[in-house]
Amino acid sequence: MNYNFFTRNKTSTPQTQPIPGRETEMIKGRSGGWMFDAGLWKMLRRCLLVGTAQSTYYAGKQELTEDFVAVVNQAVAENPSRVAEEILYASDGRAIYNSAPILALVLLSMGETKEAKQAFAEIFPQVVRTGSHFYEWLNYTKSLRGFGKVVREAGKTWLSREDVKGLAYQLLKYQQRQGFTHRDALRLFHVKPPTENHRQLFEWVVRGWEELPTEIPSQALAQIWWYEWLKRNPEQTHEAILQGRLTHEMAAPVGNMDKAAWQLLFQEMPIGAMLRNLGSLTELGVLRADESANLLRVEGVLNNKEHLRKGRIHPIDVLKALKTYESGGRLGRSKKTWTPVPRIVDILEKAVELSFDVVEPTGKVFMHAVDVSGSMGSLVADMGLSCCEIATTMALVTAKAEKNYMIRGFANEFRDLDITAKDSFSSAVRKASNQNFGGTDASVAYDWMIQNKFKADVVCFWTDSESWAGYKHPSQALQEYRKKINPNVKAVYVTLTPYRITLVDPQDPLSWDLAGFDPGTPRIIQMLATGEL
Repeated sequence: MNYNFFTRNKTSTPQTQPIPGRETEMIKGRSGGWMFDAGLWKMLRRCLLVGTAQSTYYAGKQELTEDFVAVVNQAVAENPSRVAEEILYASDGRAIYNSAPILALVLLSMGETKEAKQAFAEIFPQVVRTGSHFYEWLNYTKSLRGFGKVVREAGKTWLSREDVKGLAYQLLKYQQRQGFTHRDALRLFHVKPPTENHRQLFEWVVRGWEELPTEIPSQALAQIWWYEWLKRNPEQTHEAILQGRLTHEMAAPVGNMDKAAWQLLFQEMPIGAMLRNLGSLTELGVLRADESANLLRVEGVLNNKEHLRKGRIHPIDVLKALKTYESGGRLGRSKKTWTPVPRIVDILEKAVELSFDVVEPTGKVFMHAVDVSGSMGSLVADMGLSCCEIATTMALVTAKAEKNYMIRGFANEFRDLDITAKDSFSSAVRKASNQNFGGTDASVAYDWMIQNKFKADVVCFWTDSESWAGYKHPSQALQEYRKKINPNVKAVYVTLTPYRITLVDPQDPLSWDLAGFDPGTPRIIQMLATGEL
């Protein structure tokens, strides 16, 4: 018998209570645990990067999105220019989807100050890049605010852009979405064509072509001419695709789509479309183990870091494609089935790694603590991936870039996940997805490292930050680890859910909070490890 239960409480506090003297800095999480308040701007970035359109373990999507809207509105009132910067940061390939940045863009346009309106107008074309984005923006705008002067100017400018060929491409590729057509948009914004090419394009949008012009009106309208020609000559699908450089969104609804047609589309297929259609292309026989030229093109596109960046391909999109493709059609909404080509799987594995931003090994010792508690089993958006699976992937990317590391999982204990840098992303995800158990106590990672005298330079937590089950707070366990093992250890907490909580003590200069799903996170961790940041 001893009195450890009493003396221990002098230096530690159960996570179900705030730390004495720090009450004003802490808030109660949805799990019942007390954590530090992440603050307005960290919350904003998390919502933009992660999104709130999917329920999590602890909160429904309605509640999360109401929090998101409140945060954006507060931030716009405080500093609209900074909000605009955050929207651009997320929209530039860092958010899984562009939907959260577009919603925030609409809320920015609703700001009461002149600065908010100006910030909205300045970033609009950089956020609303495609016809699909444009329709989504229209839908949110109609529901939330209506079409005032600042909105009409933005819409008119987007539809009057100088690059008529690029505009024609968007209007043809995305002819209607979310209850709007481009005819609706032209009438809504009273757009006057600035050039003859614009006039002909708008005339096609509004009235169509009853009779096909005998010649292509201009190079800017060439794709539209070939699309209209194909509607009248569906048996000539191959020629229309080849001569008109039509995409599958343009050709498939009106043409006769056989294997040869898809082969032609594949030759010019953009990286995003290729990633989404790997299963279909395999089912059709365009991608086979003995079609070496086609496999070489897939490799050249998906294993090119510059292509991934220019296409704004998010690593989680690649991970989803990998998981879906490996399933042979058993996952996702596709009704098609296929036998996966092993080389495609290898290419996708490499693409996941390349889509993150990492550099050469730092030489530092890393401990990756992946949250495998029950709450991490919830799915992220419609990705078909759990928080735990994504956390494991991001930890493995960071580990693959280093030589000295461990990857373990924590819930109410700290266990070996049997994951090493030699694991494929598929095998690592499988190992982690079978581990979800128990409550959440991030402090057990430090306890294990103290017990095993593991001297880490950096401890990386991949978590939803809802830690509640321990008899001491993670920040208190970190202090103990520094006293007993390594006084200079750095701690990085990567939060993968849009909650306004953090495990980082704001008074600790060697601890950082990062928002999840950012492809640059592994590189940022490396820079923190070496003191570059």
